[in-house]
Amino acid sequence: MTIRSLMWILWPSFLVAGVLSAIVFALVDPLDIVVLGHMQVDRLTFYTVAFFLFWLAASVACTLSLYMSSGSPAILAEPADGLD
Repeated sequence: MTIRSLMWILWPSFLVAGVLSAIVFALVDPLDIVVLGHMQVDRLTFYTVAFFLFWLAASVACTLSLYMSSGSPAILAEPADGLD
């Protein structure tokens, strides 16, 4: 896996995680959520953990999309100098 393919996976998934976090936490107050039936965490911890979980989920989706794309060897190759 090249640096370029990591960029194609991590950057879009980061943007999606940011948007998803903004949408979810505009509608849900983290203090209303109880983890494992009895444990309540502070807002900052919950925001952080949720953002990284959203980022992980979006990264898995981007990785699978890149892996299953029909032209994946061509996509992962370095770009040619000429315009086609």
